[in-house]
Amino acid sequence: MLAGLPAEIGLYASILPLVAYAIFGTSRTLAVGPVAIVSLMTASAVGEFAAGGTLDYLTAATVLALLSGGMLVLMGIFRLGFLANFLSHPVISGFITASGLLIAASQLRHILGVPGGGNTVPEIVGPLSGQLTAINPVTFAIGTGVLSFLFFARKHLKPLLVAIRIPVRPADMMTKAAPILAVGVTVALATGLNLGARGVALVGEIPQGLPTFGVPAFSVDLVSALLVPAFLISVVGFVESVSVGQTLAAKRRQRIDPDQELIGLGAANIAAGLSSGYPVTGGFARSVVNFDAGAQTPAAGVFTAIGIALAALFLTPLLASLPQATLAATIIVAVLSLVDFGAVRRVFAYSKSDFAAMAATILVTLGWGVELGVIAGVALSLLLHLYRTSKPHIAIVGQVPGTEHYRNVERHPVLTAPELLSIRVDESLYFANSRFLEDTIAAYIAERPDVRHVILMCSAVNAIDASALESLEEINRRLTDAGIGFHLSEVKGPVMDRLEITRFLQHLNGNVFLSQHEAVNTLTSGGLPAMSVPKP
Repeated sequence: MLAGLPAEIGLYASILPLVAYAIFGTSRTLAVGPVAIVSLMTASAVGEFAAGGTLDYLTAATVLALLSGGMLVLMGIFRLGFLANFLSHPVISGFITASGLLIAASQLRHILGVPGGGNTVPEIVGPLSGQLTAINPVTFAIGTGVLSFLFFARKHLKPLLVAIRIPVRPADMMTKAAPILAVGVTVALATGLNLGARGVALVGEIPQGLPTFGVPAFSVDLVSALLVPAFLISVVGFVESVSVGQTLAAKRRQRIDPDQELIGLGAANIAAGLSSGYPVTGGFARSVVNFDAGAQTPAAGVFTAIGIALAALFLTPLLASLPQATLAATIIVAVLSLVDFGAVRRVFAYSKSDFAAMAATILVTLGWGVELGVIAGVALSLLLHLYRTSKPHIAIVGQVPGTEHYRNVERHPVLTAPELLSIRVDESLYFANSRFLEDTIAAYIAERPDVRHVILMCSAVNAIDASALESLEEINRRLTDAGIGFHLSEVKGPVMDRLEITRFLQHLNGNVFLSQHEAVNTLTSGGLPAMSVPKP
């Protein structure tokens, strides 16, 4: 219902996808199905093209699942799991925090018993503030009562049960079953007191039976409009699923294959699209329950699918009298556990640039929607990365006395010689920082008229692109014109392989040394004088 779909669609999206993942996935305990964040993204995407509660809305959600599944399978076939790495951890954390707040805000109307909607905080809160006088008191009592009970159960019920000598494992299972108790009690109240006649919104009749199978009728325009949302849902869903899968696998010293996970998750989404469902992914809460229950193989997912299919066939009439306020309270308690303001503080203290990406993700998600929030976070992360690496740390190094180690002259007491300039660049060389390296070396040379040799220490250089190669050639030309030798040391094998297929080494006026110590000994005729130790 968070996705704006009929309740039974959640059941349909939890049957065939589980079977498909069990066949193609690699995690033994990951449970695939509808999750809060993907449901919110679905509502945001589909709401742009169809009105909620219509057949077109359901069709668009189903097409979204098929598109997402197809993209994930293609990404798996071409081994593109690395694309998820562009979602940095601060961006993911910020997005999850903002989504949790946004989902909780979207459920307030059900707690209050007033109409509302929207995909951003201004759209949600604005209308609600003008309807405070229209609050349904019975609905509000149910919603706040269930909220209070679930918050109490989450924090205090297990210790209380253990204190009265109930074993830990049964106490844990009883605590996790608290939402089921809330559902049962509120269904009984709604039925016994006829709360539907008193203005309490109920779930209503849920059709019995299994979903219809097949590809929904859709237009090319709809597909083209849903491509970007489908891609974002695919990436976000994959990141969440792999994170959960790897965490649980590590607890049992198992491993998962990220590229095969793309195929498994893609197959699950295709299965959802073919069975009247909507986009799914691996959920943390359901996976932890699966893990704690002792699941050892993907067959656990198949048995779960069978159980849900039986529920869809025989148990749905029991939920017709379920107050929507109960569902809203359950959602709010679940998603608020995703909100992590502590992570915001930690990122701020550690890295202001990462905090900027995180804050942008949170603010844009809350103010302009989930899709723009993800795009803003990724874009700002990449821009900040380019900015950081465009000005890499470059240090003048010298020999630590009595060793063959070379360290920054500004951090350690080291040996140097006026005719020798040893420079260490702590970054791979590419188009964004190649000119910076040129300018830095030129500035160092201008300040040191006695320099006769420049050694570029490449121990931290993992790659040199074409732009950086041209910069190295320009540095070599300038130093040659100034009568200064240009040398490289500690060049890594893959980097050397690339340099050897160019003419750079032929034009280099100096040498390439295996180690910095060899370079210094060769160019200073046996080593550095002891009196050249600067003050630390």
